[in-house]
Amino acid sequence: MCLAIPGEIVEVSSDRDDIAKVDVSGVRRNINIGLLGEPPAVGEWVLIHVGFALSKIDEEEAKAVLDFLSNVGQAYDDELDALQESSID
Repeated sequence: MCLAIPGEIVEVSSDRDDIAKVDVSGVRRNINIGLLGEPPAVGEWVLIHVGFALSKIDEEEAKAVLDFLSNVGQAYDDELDALQESSID
């Protein structure tokens, strides 16, 4: 199962305008933000799928989705494992 998971922007690359670092339940990884019309700012939330930010979401929605996903169990754990193993430079 593939999921789009919420991540909080913790850093936007100063070298590349299409790369940002997100925090997803304690896992920090670079993602591509090039699909978004306007780049997110630090502290904003995005939905991430296969290393790409698909859309911005508000913090309330992000936390509700994270709460739901933590109750899903293995599918969410698998997605976090895949995120931790991914690398976008």
